[in-house]
Amino acid sequence: MGEELAINGGPKTATEGFPSTGSASGRDLGDEEIALVTEVIRSGKMFRYSGTMVEQFEKEYAEFLGIKYVQAVTSGSASLHTAVATLQLNPGDEIITSPVTDMGTYIGIVQCNCIPIFADCDKLTLNMNPESIEQRITDRTRAILVVHLFGQPCRMDEIMDIAERHDLFVVEDCAQAHGATYDGQQVGTFGEIGCFSLQQSKQITAGDGGLVVTNSEELYARARDFHDKYYDRAGRTEGRIVERIGINYRMNEVTGAVALAQCRKLPSILERRRKSAGRLVELLEAVEGINPPYMYAKTTAHSWWRFAFTIDEEVLGVDRDTFAQAIGAEGMPFATGYGGGTPMVATPCIANHVAYGDSEFPWEPPYGRDPEYNVEEYPGTVGGQQNIFASGGTEGHTLEHAEIIGRGIKKVADYYRDRK
Repeated sequence: MGEELAINGGPKTATEGFPSTGSASGRDLGDEEIALVTEVIRSGKMFRYSGTMVEQFEKEYAEFLGIKYVQAVTSGSASLHTAVATLQLNPGDEIITSPVTDMGTYIGIVQCNCIPIFADCDKLTLNMNPESIEQRITDRTRAILVVHLFGQPCRMDEIMDIAERHDLFVVEDCAQAHGATYDGQQVGTFGEIGCFSLQQSKQITAGDGGLVVTNSEELYARARDFHDKYYDRAGRTEGRIVERIGINYRMNEVTGAVALAQCRKLPSILERRRKSAGRLVELLEAVEGINPPYMYAKTTAHSWWRFAFTIDEEVLGVDRDTFAQAIGAEGMPFATGYGGGTPMVATPCIANHVAYGDSEFPWEPPYGRDPEYNVEEYPGTVGGQQNIFASGGTEGHTLEHAEIIGRGIKKVADYYRDRK
């Protein structure tokens, strides 16, 4: 028989906490960021158009991605709003997206007076299911907003084929997937527009911040203008002649300085995340009844925003809730699902069509149709939210941390399997 579980009074596997993206323990922040921020402060040039940090950050991130244009903005949510705005869609137009993501994915859709329509997710990854995307297409569909969850790319070859056949725009939400590649290609470079976040928990961070990336000169010009109230900063027109309604999502120079330092560290950060996660994958592959993170055949580089696994309840002889409690007692930092486990289709503001006053605009006719969002229509999403165990990865995680986590999960799995 194995060692007694901590939940039953046995010794706890992890006696100390693990690195976190919420503090310096899991973040690569230091002298480089301090030096560039100091340079900004001493220059007195904190507005992006009077300094050089934001512009240089955009240039170097474009080089990292191998893409022509990058526009820095104030957050990942701002990047998605800007991206949807650049498509210049009409009220009531529909955008197909994921029911498992952050509210930031939906805000831009609704703020552009479009309607989110949800595709089901793959229960093994919680990434969007291409078959479900195609089933949701109507004569009102104009775009697909793809979400690369946990740092693993979606099945982009299939999604791009669908978009091409139905003449749809593709916007990629890469907030959790800096540096991830599918079939050797960087996420964010498949569709017309890619969006990235620099929020505290992401692979690189400036506390907040975001990026809109594209190879289209026209879409870049729209993003540049929309994010800065459609002001002409390049002298193309006389005076402040504003052609459309935009918004102020400008990144400042202090944020740009931190982002620039982080961008230069991104390859090293990804290498460390992949090293510890790769070791944990090896450890879990050796545990009967534990299914390591499922990766698509064409996923050539995972960027490990979250480490996710599932269990075989029949093999282990234990239900997921009991297993979750047991690994939690061992000090393993895992929770089931994403965002509390509730699909966004059940979130009140989405389910009840609440955005503007006491209306249901833009859902209400005659602007758009009035879709009902029923959780029962998303079995893959519900199954994944209930069964996937996920924990945040950081560049601070070492091989030793992977060994501890692997040991804790194995201890619980062995205990229940032996007593089946």
